[in-house]
Amino acid sequence: VQLQASGGGLVLPGGSLRLSCADSGRTFSSFSLAWFRQDPGKEREFVAGINWSGLNTDYADSVKGRFTISRDNARNSVYLQMTNVRIEDMGVYYCAANRHGIQIKREIDEYDYWGQGTLVTVSS
Repeated sequence: VQLQASGGGLVLPGGSLRLSCADSGRTFSSFSLAWFRQDPGKEREFVAGINWSGLNTDYADSVKGRFTISRDNARNSVYLQMTNVRIEDMGVYYCAANRHGIQIKREIDEYDYWGQGTLVTVSS
């Protein structure tokens, strides 16, 4: 599994951004997937997760109602639609894959594969 995250950039407060993460290696259709965010000097934290089928999702309280995680197994891709973006959403976003796809985990060490990160900057 080789995850490639993209879509980061500069966004205005209140604006929208869509992050993408694609697997350029083997298919991850049986994996659960997640997005994490990391600020400088802080630990990586869970943002959103989705199980293998896409039927179950989980969100950090701080992004509920504003962010939507989705996946397209035919394209080996997972997405994070960010709306009504806030200053505190700024950071490096990482996609991650867990081989055990039924449950969505929030812990970093539950994930087997990581993308390289994409930077989201929120500024007016």
